[in-house]
Amino acid sequence: VGGGISPWAGKDSRKAKTKVVSRSQRAGLQFPVGLIHGHLKSRMTSHGRVGTTAAVYSARITPCHLQLAIRGDEELDSLIKATIAGDGVIPHIHKSLIGKKPQQKTV
Repeated sequence: VGGGISPWAGKDSRKAKTKVVSRSQRAGLQFPVGLIHGHLKSRMTSHGRVGTTAAVYSARITPCHLQLAIRGDEELDSLIKATIAGDGVIPHIHKSLIGKKPQQKTV
């Protein structure tokens, strides 16, 4: 048989091989989405189903997001007195550093 394709080859043998891309690379994340998905499935009670995007959304949450959520809520802030590693600082500009806007002249 000509053409270099085996007569016993399957229907997918003519397609170009594509490089395997992980879900973490596809979403542009550093944290492993597959590992998060496994943890979500193992922690699920009554063998419930876990969607494929649930792990991507969970892996996207960073320590900075947690810090902003905890420090933004008064009750959570008083409850959680822990230091979160890698969270950065809460964005705040002191009032004295903010300059006054000049008055616009009306014509």
